[in-house]
Amino acid sequence: MPERSTTVPEHLRADVQTLWDYHDLHHELRPTDVGIGLGSHDLGVATYTAELYHQGSFPRIVFTGANAPTTVERFPRGEAVHYRERALELGVPEDAILLEPTARNTGDNIARSRELLEAWGIEVKSVTLISRPYQQRRAYATCKKLWPDIDVLCASQPLPLDEYVRSIGDADRVISMLVGDTQRISLYAQRGFAIPQDLPEQVERAFESLAAHGYTARLLT
Repeated sequence: MPERSTTVPEHLRADVQTLWDYHDLHHELRPTDVGIGLGSHDLGVATYTAELYHQGSFPRIVFTGANAPTTVERFPRGEAVHYRERALELGVPEDAILLEPTARNTGDNIARSRELLEAWGIEVKSVTLISRPYQQRRAYATCKKLWPDIDVLCASQPLPLDEYVRSIGDADRVISMLVGDTQRISLYAQRGFAIPQDLPEQVERAFESLAAHGYTARLLT
């Protein structure tokens, strides 16, 4: 198996950076009622959720996520379970964490976290969604569709593109995920899964260019 590159190809850098910047909403964080860590292959989500908890950003955490084909090998006990274990290692108290281990997509993450909080009788008026950097926009659009009255902020580890790619260890995977999430912004709005989002021409061109270069592994048909 060829060695995975941890460097974004220079001839694609501008397009990759365009998508990277588009998905980062640059929300200014403030205290919210709960932090929801969205399951994925990226353990940095759990690490940053714990960091925000210790900073006083929220008093309670929900970790949500079962498994997907892209995560089952890394997190065999489920995304949320491994996220919880990471947060406990980082000093988050056990009683500050609720576990939602069944969600298999972002819509499930939002809907089932909401149901879990309601079942615990926890009143929530504001949430911080913690995700991979390139999932912010889709997470926001999904949350506003499924939980329209909630005040929602989005957060991710504040890493520049190159540092994030090195942390994941696979540039092709990150680029494919960026391309896939860009497609989902329009597609999921059309299908009623999320609210519509503006898609600037520059973003469309970058998406088309990267897809033409073969980064199609995460595209839906």
